[in-house]
Amino acid sequence: MAFVKLKDIVPAAQNNINARIILLDKARTVEGGGQNKTCVALAADDTAALHLQLWGDECDAFDAGDILQLTNGIFSMIRNDLVLRAGKRGKIEKVGEFTMTFVETPNISEIRWVPDNKNSGKYVQGCVVSTHSRIFPPMP
Repeated sequence: MAFVKLKDIVPAAQNNINARIILLDKARTVEGGGQNKTCVALAADDTAALHLQLWGDECDAFDAGDILQLTNGIFSMIRNDLVLRAGKRGKIEKVGEFTMTFVETPNISEIRWVPDNKNSGKYVQGCVVSTHSRIFPPMP
């Protein structure tokens, strides 16, 4: 299986992203009952960082430092936030811990994406909203 680098991911309504990432931090879990439990995490590889949406049991299954393999993931908007997630057809699993090179910038979830003038089915980078995650600010 070929893994895509995070810097090369663009928003799309397709479950076709295979990536190996390290989980850097998790925000608090929001309870909604059953699979409605969610949390947002900061994840990265050696090219970029992004926000990872975890659902249901995924919220408790992974911790900071875990290396995760995402199969057939999707990078899309949820409640005005651009997040990577497994979705209904994807899968995310722990494959290791603590031994992965990563960067925290750029955070591709903090880029405003706009429709491509040449291809309305694609998105291109419009502008950078923030160089770092606004949910997980950098340590001073």
